[in-house]
Amino acid sequence: MAIKHTSEIIFKVALDENKIPEAIAWSAEDGGIENSESKALMISVWDHMQKDTLRMDLWTKDMPVDEMKQFFHQTLVSMANTFERATDDQKMSATMRDFCDYFAEKLELKK
Repeated sequence: MAIKHTSEIIFKVALDENKIPEAIAWSAEDGGIENSESKALMISVWDHMQKDTLRMDLWTKDMPVDEMKQFFHQTLVSMANTFERATDDQKMSATMRDFCDYFAEKLELKK
């Protein structure tokens, strides 16, 4: 199969003197996003040779804790949705969503 198109997603992280993120910006030309500001990111990459996940989690030092909790909740919900699309395992996806509801309830994210 010949590659017809490539796409880039670029993250730029501004660090302070201690290499702590102060600002995060990202661009995705195909998505129409250019230097969009962010306070946090999580990236997971599957290494099929090692059968292991490589991860990068970054957040700026001014990321509010309440927003971090919301970010985690939304990420977990998104992971449950992606898991269902990728595996068609509806039972486990529902279980994951139940946990997401529990997570939100315990953190008082849902009003």
